[in-house]
Amino acid sequence: MAIATINPATGETLKTFEPLNDAEITAKLYLANQTFEQYRQTNFLTRSHWLQKAADILEQDKAEFAKLMTLEMGKPLKAAIAEVEKCAVVCRYYAEHAPSFLADVSVKTDASHSFVRYQPMGAILAVMPWNFPFWQVFRFAAPALMAGNVGLLKHASNVPQCALAIEDIIRGAGFPEGAFQTLLIGAAKVADLMADDRVKAATLTGSEPAGASLAAAAGKQIKKTVLELGGSDPFIVLASADLETAVVTATTARMLNNGQSCIAAKRFIIADAIADKFEKLLLEKFEALKVGDPMQPDTDLGPLATPGLLQDLNQQVQNATKSGGKVLTGGHPLSDRPGNFYPPTIIIDIPPEAAIAKEEFFGPVALLFRVPDIDAAIKLANDSPFGLGASAWTTNDQESDRLVEEIEAGAVFINGMVKSDPHLPFGGIKRSGYGRELSIQGIHEFVNVKTVWVK
Repeated sequence: MAIATINPATGETLKTFEPLNDAEITAKLYLANQTFEQYRQTNFLTRSHWLQKAADILEQDKAEFAKLMTLEMGKPLKAAIAEVEKCAVVCRYYAEHAPSFLADVSVKTDASHSFVRYQPMGAILAVMPWNFPFWQVFRFAAPALMAGNVGLLKHASNVPQCALAIEDIIRGAGFPEGAFQTLLIGAAKVADLMADDRVKAATLTGSEPAGASLAAAAGKQIKKTVLELGGSDPFIVLASADLETAVVTATTARMLNNGQSCIAAKRFIIADAIADKFEKLLLEKFEALKVGDPMQPDTDLGPLATPGLLQDLNQQVQNATKSGGKVLTGGHPLSDRPGNFYPPTIIIDIPPEAAIAKEEFFGPVALLFRVPDIDAAIKLANDSPFGLGASAWTTNDQESDRLVEEIEAGAVFINGMVKSDPHLPFGGIKRSGYGRELSIQGIHEFVNVKTVWVK
């Protein structure tokens, strides 16, 4: 993929970038390594001040950064503004909490004094996706920088201006030159970076193939990785649920980021007793959504990020119908306009055993399944290679307890939409990846947990 800004609402190529050559990459690695030796000596107060300043910049210029995101990958402007604001929140969270998260922990042993110390590792490579081009980066950068590491960002090739803007924000906040660098390179260069001794570990958010490739490259070098990959999140609605609220939330959860989110609800598993009503209400909500220019404040659904994503999604929908599924609304790209627009789509009657029922749909397509009871709901929810998040709706405490205990996922939200929150660890199981971001667990992923024993 060319490193370029291509407006997904119009198809217009706005700006292209030359990828870094080998000499330029080497220079950036050298700078990262040199900077780390000094940066690791800075104290928490200094790092916290810089990270708070980064939050200030994000808040002051949020409209500008939001427009850049919408221009490059097509999310509605109001969602882009919210994303920038959330980035400021995660910066302030780690600026405040990192000192306690990384403080020495005394442990009583046979020593005179023994404790655990958390120390930075060095340069951490972040391979990041286009769908949340600011948030995905800052939820890595904030804890990594507060821990004393330096960052190397290989961002998605269709959001290069976002990638460069983030580097400018961190540098403008006061962090030293080389503490965080954007590498405008293609995916083929990632394995070489992992083979370089100056890169100590890596984190990736993206597709299964990308995660497998990075993990294989890192494994050859015995380097740690954190992977947040795809999801086919279930949205379970049982008979006792607050149906009206569930339907409103279901619509938001499926259309989040134009349907292009790993934690977007994708498989709607509905109890038979309420399935007809749920289906009717969801259809009404979907058909009321406004599809159009993502720069306009009243737009609900913008374009998909690339033509390839549009083609892949449409092929999945056609495969679903071949497997026995029935399209209630949508089902074909919008050909009456330029850009990568796909309408809100609902598919019912898909056989649970069909291969298409276990795939991730990255776009505004909802799959509806009917089940007789909670046992069938849990079984179907777990019948997936993914295990990122799950939303479940019930007012019955016993049902709630079972859903929390038995659903196979990194997160279970009862009567609410799955979301990431700086206070809570975020990540998945099975083919959705491993490791955790955010919270105390996130900052502990890329530190040396050193045991100290003194007598």
